[in-house]
Amino acid sequence: MTLNDGNFMPQLGFGVWQVPEADTARVVRDALAIGYRLFDGAAAYQNETGLGEGLRQADVLRDQLFVTSKLWNSDHGHDAALRACEASLDRLGLDYLDLYLIHWPVPAADLYVDSWRALIRLKEEGRVRSIGVANFHEAHLRRLIDETGVTPAVNQIELHPTLTQAALRQTDRSLGIVTQSWSPLGRGDLDLPELRAIAEQHGCTPAQVVLRWHLQNDLSVIPKSVSAERLAENFHALDVELSNADMAILDGLDRGHRTGPDPDTFDMR
Repeated sequence: MTLNDGNFMPQLGFGVWQVPEADTARVVRDALAIGYRLFDGAAAYQNETGLGEGLRQADVLRDQLFVTSKLWNSDHGHDAALRACEASLDRLGLDYLDLYLIHWPVPAADLYVDSWRALIRLKEEGRVRSIGVANFHEAHLRRLIDETGVTPAVNQIELHPTLTQAALRQTDRSLGIVTQSWSPLGRGDLDLPELRAIAEQHGCTPAQVVLRWHLQNDLSVIPKSVSAERLAENFHALDVELSNADMAILDGLDRGHRTGPDPDTFDMR
């Protein structure tokens, strides 16, 4: 996918959320062997050291990798954000990040614009290639742009068939922001009879159907797993092709079913 700053990002990636630190290097090596090149991490996941080890242990050139990390809520503010990014780079053992995101806006702290100014500086200094946000609503996005003149390249949000986020996706699209889906398989979504029927029709798994739905909606998607078999299953969603009728069925499953925190009120620091 082409980002609004001219950089490129793989559409399908691998997220390391909830992967235990002790297992992360092994799981990352498995993912690289399958073909993944986008790796989505974060300081809050507490496994950046393992992520970096796994990337270094594999025979893949750095310029073929796309590595993301995120600024945690307790590190909001200009100077704190600069220090947090350097700490992530040290744990990862990398000279630069391909993408650095503000993990949550934390409106109660009212520091996300200051944090954004730090990310702009990091990009200007070459420590980060692209900058973006996660879990930002339209008001948060427009405030960033209005006050700094710099538009995020990516907005990573909770998005799955029962939380399709159509309005926010349209906002991102109108602003030139790539929407990236976290928790892309939802919770309980894979058991929906509509999904199982489509999977049976295509001779694939419900997870592959859902991931293909994300891809055909021009979304970047970062499923997670610790199983090499599941990693391969997810990757081969690239081999599935859904019809317009299939896509319409999936689009119609929206229930506003949020499984994670509400970005307008989430304040864990």
